[in-house]
Order: sequence, then C-alpha cells, then structure tokens
Amino acid sequence: MATFWSKADLHIHTNYSSDALATVEDVLDYAANQTNLRVLAITDHNAIDGALEAHRLARAYGLEVVVGEEVSTTEGHLLALFLEHFVPPGRSAAETIAAVHAQGGLCVAAHPYGLLVPSMGWKGLRTRSQGPSSEWPLDGLECFNASLRLPSNNATARSVCQRLNLAHCGGSDSHHLSTIGLGYTLFPGSTAEDLRRAIQMRQTRAEGMPWGVGRTVEYLRLKAKSMIRDLTGRAFRPSIP
Repeated sequence: MATFWSKADLHIHTNYSSDALATVEDVLDYAANQTNLRVLAITDHNAIDGALEAHRLARAYGLEVVVGEEVSTTEGHLLALFLEHFVPPGRSAAETIAAVHAQGGLCVAAHPYGLLVPSMGWKGLRTRSQGPSSEWPLDGLECFNASLRLPSNNATARSVCQRLNLAHCGGSDSHHLSTIGLGYTLFPGSTAEDLRRAIQMRQTRAEGMPWGVGRTVEYLRLKAKSMIRDLTGRAFRPSIP
C-alpha cells in the first residue's frame, strides 16, 4: 500500500509577533480554505500565546496545530516545536535546545543560512551539530524557508542537513496571510503526531516556492499601513488626567 503524505508549514507567525499582521483566527481560516496543509506550527517570536490559542481553536477548522516558538538564542533563531511551556529567549543555543528537549519538544534551526536574520549556520552549525552528543543536538534544519531572497541560502541548508543527517524541514516564515503554505514539510501520515515521528525518524522532505517580489512588497505595504494606523491612533487618543 502506498504511503499517504501530508503537508505541514512549520514556520508561521501571527500578530502575537510584533512584525506579523494576521490574527490567529485569520491564519486558521486561510490555511483551512486556501491551502492543502494538514498541520501548522505557530512559531511567534519569543512567545507561545498565539500558538496556544491556535491549538485550542484548530479542530473547528479541520486542522492540527503544533505549539511552537521562534526563540532568539545568542547564536541565532531556533524553531522550538511541540512545546508545553514558554522557552525564554537570550540564552545560548545549547541551553535553549536542552530546555526544549526537557519538555519533550523538537528543535529545528530556522533559516540557518539566511543573511539578514540571526542564523545559527554562520555560528558553526557544521561543527557543533555532529551527532546526538554534540553541542547542538538539533532534530532538523529549515532546508526551505520561503522568505529567503537567495536560493543559495536554502541550497546550503539542504546540503548541510544531508551531511548532518537531520530532518529536512520547510516553512513559509509567513508574516501575512498570502504566504502561508508557500514553504512546507512533507511527511508520511496526516496528524501532528505523525509529523513528530517523521522528524524524529528523518523521514521528511522540505519543499515550496519563495515569497517572490510581489508578496514581499505586499507585506511591506501592509506592515507600513499597520504602523501608520497605530501611530495615528496613539496621536489622537485622548489623554487621561
């Protein structure tokens, strides 16, 4: 019998991230009606409130949600997946990975060779992630990040991931609705637990298409509009004596 494969987007932001625009309900509605994703990981910057909210609401949308967080470590951004509790930012990658694993979560280096974002690849990923007893015992690398401008960034991540025998993970790094699902992880099965098992067994594939110029410009336009609206609202808010 042929194995049934599903898609999961492992890198989605909601407006619980200061640089993202969509509400949790908007993200779930878009994913359910405009994509063929089965599983989403909500990975807001240094926060899990949005992921917990999405996890509570997901069943009504016919989706499964992984509670995640994009944690800012001193060596770069780390996608912490299958979390039970918030993981504080500002610690070393080694300390952060240990904290995630201690609560049964999985660790994926986010955009490991991205040029304009804090990325672990430039901090010695090749030498510090060799095997389970290494300094950085990662579970996977984000081999396809749809937001990266240069194809070589993802190509390098894919090559290093293969060399280190880590799970190939893909995500959109979505900060607004139209980019959800552009990057994704293929895994055998259909549930979040199937996804977890596939990452642990190194049975995933990372695929997708980039945001491109059009969606990047759209995000910048929407973000600027949101900032102007916020500034205007504060400027005209009556003061309380």
